[in-house]
Amino acid sequence: MNIGIGEEGMKNLESVDPDIFSIIKKEEERQASEIDLIASENYTSKAVMQATASVLTNKYAEGSPGKRYYAGCRFVDEVETVAIDRCKKLFGADHANVQPHAGSQANMAVYFSAIEPGDTIMGMGLAEGGHLTHGHAVNFSGKFFNSVQYKVNPETELLDYDEIAHLAKKHKPKIIVAGATAYSRTIDFEKFAEIAKSVGAYLLSDIAHIAGLVAAKLHPSPVACSDFVTSTTHKTLRGPRGAFILCKEKYAHEIDRGVMPGIQGGPLMNVIAAKAVAFKQASEDSFVVYQKQVIKNAQSMARYLENLGYRIVTGGTDNHLFIVDLRAQNISGRKAETVLEKAGITTSRSCIPFDPAKPWITSGIRIGTPAITTRGMQEQQMEEIAFFIDQVIKKHEDDAALKKIKEAVREFCLAFPIDV
Repeated sequence: MNIGIGEEGMKNLESVDPDIFSIIKKEEERQASEIDLIASENYTSKAVMQATASVLTNKYAEGSPGKRYYAGCRFVDEVETVAIDRCKKLFGADHANVQPHAGSQANMAVYFSAIEPGDTIMGMGLAEGGHLTHGHAVNFSGKFFNSVQYKVNPETELLDYDEIAHLAKKHKPKIIVAGATAYSRTIDFEKFAEIAKSVGAYLLSDIAHIAGLVAAKLHPSPVACSDFVTSTTHKTLRGPRGAFILCKEKYAHEIDRGVMPGIQGGPLMNVIAAKAVAFKQASEDSFVVYQKQVIKNAQSMARYLENLGYRIVTGGTDNHLFIVDLRAQNISGRKAETVLEKAGITTSRSCIPFDPAKPWITSGIRIGTPAITTRGMQEQQMEEIAFFIDQVIKKHEDDAALKKIKEAVREFCLAFPIDV
């Protein structure tokens, strides 16, 4: 087992801080022996981790390549320029900013560069699959801006573009956000662009979850029709934890200033180097093969669970994730998440559209296949995992049974070592 940067690279840590070293080793063991179905997680390559752990972490580099506020930036300028160029090429964008530390910061930078506090934004509701930064009341996006939330059709559980257009005409938002964290169907970014144009709004497309699919041309790209595109670099893109912003050239200056000095100071140059590595790996033919398998695996597992009596929100999936409605099984999403973890299966609780349960309880779980696909699992393994899930749900009050399932899950995982 060698998930991290290597035993040799960890020797100093073991000597300097055996407590932290020991905890990291326990986490390494956990990742190796558990089934990771969290849709926003993945395993990065050793090359990405080595870049993240490099000497670039020592360098302060506020500003942008060629325009820094510190000396000694000639080599980190090269790193960031490579990352920018690779990102632009991968997604076919006019301009890229690779400095945002996370997806939330990327969205914040767009808002603060394009509109003013108090302006109206319109995004997908949290229960329907949107993100906190798309205007939820507890988030900065719902506190600093007047937020309007669109939902899905209650019958189909799909985005209702006619209703979205109606809300846009009624509320006249300055920014419309397209994108989701728990929506399993293809998003029509062109339709969103039409709606935004009809009311004079900017279109911000958040592809944090589907960036890998977009890069592999397995999901329609929003780059050409959007004013701004934001994304994380982990999840389906399989890079380090971080983010980036794409935009049309006419917005480049405002976006760059929105990131720094707008919301951030010094960029994390080691992480930017790791992003560059991830962009390179995402441009390879093998990455397309991987993303195709991610989708096949999600569709297969959804089908197997449906055959076992579980209702899948929207009836299936077009991407890397799907939502399981657990009301018929008489177990909450929160409880299911807890007992599945006891059995060595990590998922995340999830609201279902118009969920009657409270947001921290939920009626469903979200299942994603990026991480298990990285381990080399295919359709046959999806059937086995669906069986494990079903057994855990059915025997969730039987600790002895959960312990036995956990042992079986561990043996199952050891046949698919994490070696990216």
